[in-house]
Amino acid sequence: MTRITTPFGFHSTAQEVIEGVDLTGKRAIVTGGAAGIGIETARALVNAGADVTLAVRRLDAAELIAAELRSEGRGTVDVRLVDLADLSSVKSFAESWSEPLQILVNNAGIMALPERELTSQGWEMQFATNFLGHFALVLGLQDALIKAEGARIVSLSSSANLLGPVVFDDINFDFRPYEPFASYSQAKSACALIAVEITRRWADRGIFANAVNPGAIATHLQKHTGGLKTPVEHQKTVQQGAATSVLLAASPLLEGLGGRYFEDCNEAHVVNKRPADYMGVAPYAIDPDNAKRLWEVATRMIG
Repeated sequence: MTRITTPFGFHSTAQEVIEGVDLTGKRAIVTGGAAGIGIETARALVNAGADVTLAVRRLDAAELIAAELRSEGRGTVDVRLVDLADLSSVKSFAESWSEPLQILVNNAGIMALPERELTSQGWEMQFATNFLGHFALVLGLQDALIKAEGARIVSLSSSANLLGPVVFDDINFDFRPYEPFASYSQAKSACALIAVEITRRWADRGIFANAVNPGAIATHLQKHTGGLKTPVEHQKTVQQGAATSVLLAASPLLEGLGGRYFEDCNEAHVVNKRPADYMGVAPYAIDPDNAKRLWEVATRMIG
């Protein structure tokens, strides 16, 4: 496949990549849309006229953000509860949604929990929150995405995909010693893989998914790591960090394209070993056979 490039890059902001795009009448869900780059992703979509739902765990805090976005944007903003670590919560959210859904940004996430934690359903917390809950959400919203007759899913991955693959035989760290970044890396590799399989399965129904590495942005995400360690010259603002997500969610440049992994607003290079700058995507994180296996494993996990 030909590598996809755009006029945008590292320094582009969410507002710049959506300039001139009219999303009036379109609906979008942004998980974690009341924190970090989720706010800027939602802001750009609302400013372009989309009706945006912030899917969050903390309603009170999200309502304050929603009020701010309503005062600035052309689209509407509402707030709905979802806890991605609780599959029953995800099911309730999906069942309550009846409208066609043009844009789903699976943005929420956690990073490098210092100790192994399990969800109430018994799944390792980082894998469950970053990937499995989003997978269940995608399945639950399938009919709404089909009704849109042209839907886009954005799956937030990370340069951490370069730290390791999904270990299918021990996703839950039942045998391996738990290590925070080993857990994070397999979850983010899973987030890249699922874009491949969604597109393979559902492109003929008008649903396309792509994965995103937003870059290094100082947010609450790094609360367990002592803050962002990336050299300053390689860090982004939150507005720049949201740019690639917004580009994939809304730009006509990427209409009808899916199954790809993007960073800095362009499709990433596939790398055969981890580079010093942590740019690119590992072959195992976009491998179609891995993607198919992940879908089958995740389907069993969510029952």
